[in-house]
Formats: sequence, structure tokens, C-alpha cells
Amino acid sequence: MNKRAPEKMRFAALATDVVLCTVLDEKLKVLLMQIDLPPHYKNTWALPGSLIRPNETAIDTAKRLLADKAKIDPKHAYLEQLYTFSRIDRDPRNRVVSVAYLGLIPGSRAAIYERSWPKNMKWCDIEKIPSLAYDHTDMARTAVERLKSKIAYTNIAFGMMPEQFTLTELQELYEAILNKELDKRNFRRKVIDIGLIETVKNKITGVAHRPALLYRFKSKKSQIIDVL
Repeated sequence: MNKRAPEKMRFAALATDVVLCTVLDEKLKVLLMQIDLPPHYKNTWALPGSLIRPNETAIDTAKRLLADKAKIDPKHAYLEQLYTFSRIDRDPRNRVVSVAYLGLIPGSRAAIYERSWPKNMKWCDIEKIPSLAYDHTDMARTAVERLKSKIAYTNIAFGMMPEQFTLTELQELYEAILNKELDKRNFRRKVIDIGLIETVKNKITGVAHRPALLYRFKSKKSQIIDVL
């Protein structure tokens, strides 16, 4: 029979949680899952999370969460470490520290994955997030604040756009994340002048108005660039 470890040998468990964000219907949304862990959390919404396995790094666990719980191919999502949440009472069952990740996925892919989800998974408008399990409400808020901040001075938006897009689609993404309108002329001139995006040969055709130019991000590696 295994004896409990001495007090000096008891350590916190290590977990990973993912705040996966997308823009759908011109709204910034986050992925939520319903958990049933009575008596503390009965049919309560939460972020995807898991303890880190002995053979995993934190990023390995984040990718596993996307694949196993959300049925999302990790190759379709951008992930970056967000923050370490270590409040003593964050998990009522045990002492658990979480290495949280901010995840981003294009709305077009998010909509496809959503079609195969059960009722206990959903994209939730950030303005309508309910009280979440553990400290996930604070975690989601921290992730959204990080995203709103970084979209102004980095190229992080590439994680939420398809391979090719119009300037209108790009501006709508920024407006959804920042929750405000941007001047059309100034925005378009800026993102082109700073080299954030570049044109591609294809155009959107078969519409009544003039064919729209398509663009792509010049780089899909995280970099600092003065967007706004």
C-alpha cells in the first residue's frame, strides 16, 4: 500500500489550459467546454484543460487538448504561452498550477470544426462568457487583453486569418477584436505601407463590382510591427 509522501515532498500538480479565440459573425469568441465534476462544478462551462503528462511539455499538452478534446488539428491553430496561473485555491480538488496558452484559429476553420461538436462544446461571444470553472474567467479575460494589445504592435493577426483574404476581411477582424471601427483609408494604407501583408495573383471574381484584390501575410512568424 502506497503511503502519502512526507509534507516536504508534496508538490503542486502542473496543468495546461488553452484559451482558443476566433472571430465568427464579426464577433470575437472563445472555445468553451462543459464539465461535470460535482460537488464543485456540476455542468459548468470551462476552458479546455488537462494535467501535463510525464512525457509531455506544456505545449505538447496544449496541442493534445486541441486534438483530443476539441477535435482540432493543432496545425490549424497558433499557440503562444500566455501566463502561469498559480493562485493557491484555483482548483478546489488539489494544488494545481496552470501554464495557460493563448490560441488563435481562423473563423473559416472554426466554423467547420464547430459542425461536428457535441452540445457540451461551443464558441462563446466574449461579451457573454458565463462564470467559468476554476479561475478560467480570469484566464479568458487575460487572454483577450493580451490579444487586443498584441494585435496593435505585432503580426499576430495571421493566426486568425485564412491564407488569402481581402482588405475588408482583415479590417473586420481587427474591428471585431478591438470592438471599435477603424478608418478604412488609414487602416488599408498602414497595413500595406508597413509590409504586414502583400498581394497575391488571385482575385475574387464573379461579383457585380470590381474584382477584389487578395492579400496574404508576408510572414507567419511572430514579429513586432507597428500596425496601429
